[in-house]
Amino acid sequence: MITFPNESQEYRAARETLLQKEIELRRAMEDVAVARRALPPGGLVPQDYVFDGLDADGKPARIKLSELFSPGKDKLIVYSMMFPRHPQETRDVATSGGTAKLARADQPCPSCTALLDQFDGAIAHLEAAGFNFAVVGKTALENLITLGRDRGWTNMRLLSSAGNSFKRDYHAEADDGAQLPMLSVFHRDADGIRHFWSSELGFAPSEPGQDPRAIGTCEPLWNLMDFTPDGRPDWNEQLQYAGVCCH
Repeated sequence: MITFPNESQEYRAARETLLQKEIELRRAMEDVAVARRALPPGGLVPQDYVFDGLDADGKPARIKLSELFSPGKDKLIVYSMMFPRHPQETRDVATSGGTAKLARADQPCPSCTALLDQFDGAIAHLEAAGFNFAVVGKTALENLITLGRDRGWTNMRLLSSAGNSFKRDYHAEADDGAQLPMLSVFHRDADGIRHFWSSELGFAPSEPGQDPRAIGTCEPLWNLMDFTPDGRPDWNEQLQYAGVCCH
């Protein structure tokens, strides 16, 4: 047991009770991770999807899904972002940078953008640890590259799926064409590329007063808020904030 300066006995007792719940949460998270790793083989990818991206020299190129696996790295994490934003999105659009030149309906989702802001710094570490990571949007490659430049992303591999059915096939696009957020993991084995896991929690009923939190355990922004006295505010990410630097 530890204590902090001037804390009351009431505080310490309540904190010890909370600590037991935090230990239970840690165990539950590991139990879920163990069960996830024990999933049987997922379905083989039906085709070697071809995306628009940048090659090693930074020039536009046609890039196959199989080419997203670097030598010796057989795990690929793909975030399918909502770019363009959902038709019902009402938050403000970008007002500066190249992204601001796009029409409202063609601009990216603020929440997806904020999530990728958080991911960008982690990608170099992921790749060093043996993982591949890519971001897919159903917009022109030029729009993705412009967004990355506006946000200051330096590690993100950006791909356009405007010319294929990847997002539709892997539930990152609704039947009406609306874009949906989805984190998916693929694994390469002797038989080919298999789907391993996707953030299906986003399609499950949410708890009262909560959003689905499909990948909530790896969102630093919202988890940091949960550590504070008031928790998560009634607030949404924006593409730009007055007087605040996001990069």
